[in-house]
Parts: sequence; C-alpha cells; structure tokens
Amino acid sequence: MQTVIEFRHIKKGYGDKVILKDFNLSIEKGEFVTIIGSSGCGKTTALKLVNGLLSPASGDILINGENIRKKDQTELRRNIGYAIQGSVLFPHMTVEQNISYVPNLLNKRNRQKTREAVSKWMRIVGLDEEMKSRYPSELSGGQQQRVGIARALAASPEILLMDEPFGAVDELTRAQLQTELRRIYEQTGITVLFVTHDISEALKLGTKVLVMDKGEIQQYAAPQELLRHPATDFVKKLVERERRICYLPDERLEDCEYSGAVHF
Repeated sequence: MQTVIEFRHIKKGYGDKVILKDFNLSIEKGEFVTIIGSSGCGKTTALKLVNGLLSPASGDILINGENIRKKDQTELRRNIGYAIQGSVLFPHMTVEQNISYVPNLLNKRNRQKTREAVSKWMRIVGLDEEMKSRYPSELSGGQQQRVGIARALAASPEILLMDEPFGAVDELTRAQLQTELRRIYEQTGITVLFVTHDISEALKLGTKVLVMDKGEIQQYAAPQELLRHPATDFVKKLVERERRICYLPDERLEDCEYSGAVHF
C-alpha cells in the first residue's frame, strides 16, 4: 500500500507544555482513520499539522513522500479538504458560493467546471439544487454540516481532514451524517482523518482507529483489532463499555455488537 501521510519524530507544544513528543505514524492511501483520546492528547494538533495550520517544533511531515515544509502552504491547503464542527460557513455567501470557493481558485476562469463540481457534491451529500441560493442562516444544523462537507470535497482533494464535524448536531442528524460520510468515503476512496470524542463513532466509521493519550499513540489498528486485542489499559477502558462479547467454542471474539448498532 502507498503511504500518503507520514509523521516523522514530530514534537509540538504550546509554551512549556509538550503536546506531541516523538510522534511517528504512517497512514496509507484510502484509509479512513478515526482519531480518539483524552482531551488535550494532541488529536486536533496532529490534524492541523497535516495541512500546515500548525508547524512542528521538530520533525517532518510528508505527503506522498514530499516534505510539506518545502511546499507553498496556500497550495497545500487548497488540495486538502478541511471540515470542522459547526461547518463554519461564510455567512455572507450562498450555499453555491460557499461550496465553489476553493474550486473557483483552482479552476480560475472555468466557471462551467466549478458549477458542475458544486452540483455533483450537493447531490452526493444529499442537498437539493434549490438550496444553492440560500444563505447559511436559512439552513438547519444538519444542512449546514452537509454544505461544509461538500465545500471540503468540492476541489476533489486526495485527503480530507475532519475535526469533530458532527459534534454540534442532534443524535438523529449525526447518525444520518455518519452514514452519508461513510458512503461518500466508499464512493471516492479518499483518505480521511477524522477526530472524534465518541468511541462508538470512531469504531463505526474508521477502517483504522488511532487511540492517543498524553501525546502518545496507544494503539493504531482496525476497529475489530481494538475490540479483540486492546494494546494498553487505556485502550481497554475506552472500548470496554462498547463491547458485548460473543464467544465461540474456541473462545475467539466474533460478531461483536456495540453501542450504535454497528456489527463486525
């Protein structure tokens, strides 16, 4: 498999407080990586290092083998989708203008290509065409979040970064958005890094789950592996309440069901 994102010996802190210390991780192309851990463990910090919103004190971050220090940071960010909690849309722009913001920068004068991209992603995230002329204040929380996802994907990035994107919506809308996002991921094959505080969401969405505590990786594995073989006491406590263990005669853990009605 091709490595898309690589953290090499990253150190990052704020003032005297070190958040990430000798952080090393390789993420393969097409993975949906959910990132979970205690507050202040470095989840969001790791995410923002990928698109250059933060810079490490030491160490290197490579995307497709290229050190991002050597890249133009504006160009870097235009080619990495970024969606955060509450979507943070431009309030003075319509839905169409919000979604087309980055494609307009990339396509320059090719307005037809931009219009096609807007229509395509609105359709994919489940937004009606008639919403193009609406402003964010005229949308529900779930609709705003869908616009945020469409905007993040409109330039067809190879990488999508998401920082608790569903944290501000109700449970029903959250479940619907999770289903939509997983469908979009399977349809596009994009590499996703998704920060969450919800272990059930992490296990449901991720092809790999990154568990962090105090700036260190506790485990990086498929959801099934975390449930069957938690690597540390921290991981074990995190997933224990999610597990309803089903034992076969040979005592292998199989067909686990956990909160959220998700099955393996």
